[in-house]
Order: sequence, then C-alpha cells, then structure tokens
Amino acid sequence: MNFGQALEALKAGKKVARGGWNGKGIFIELQRPDAHSKMTHPYIFIDTTGLQTDNPQAPKSRVPWLASQTDMLAEDWGVVE
Repeated sequence: MNFGQALEALKAGKKVARGGWNGKGIFIELQRPDAHSKMTHPYIFIDTTGLQTDNPQAPKSRVPWLASQTDMLAEDWGVVE
C-alpha cells in the first residue's frame, strides 16, 4: 500500500504502519477532536506504547506525527489490526 492509500485507511478509522519501520508494535492513527479536546482539527499521531524492543529506555508514548519524504514515497504501508 502506498502513502495515499494509507491516508485513506486512516480517514476510514484504520491504524496503519510501515513494514520498514524499526521496531514492531508501532502504528499511526488519525485523531478526530471531540467536545472535550483542546485540538480543533484532526491530526495524525504515532503510538509506540506497544513497541516490542529489548531497549528499556525506548520511548513508549503517543505523540503528533509528521511524515518524512521516505514515508511518503514508501510502498510498504499496511493496515494494523
């Protein structure tokens, strides 16, 4: 799946990730603000809370995400269940 298809999957409520990302258990998701949100527009965030790693210092969090050029040109996107 390419980046355009990954964006469409995000808009449809799916979680997506790249096969080429280092570490398993990482994905991105689209957040749509609700009445209790401080944000006023949808945004994409990366979730590393399920990161599978031997490094105990690796960050496990949810933060806003921006695509790199490598991410935008990649063809290894897939839906995460």
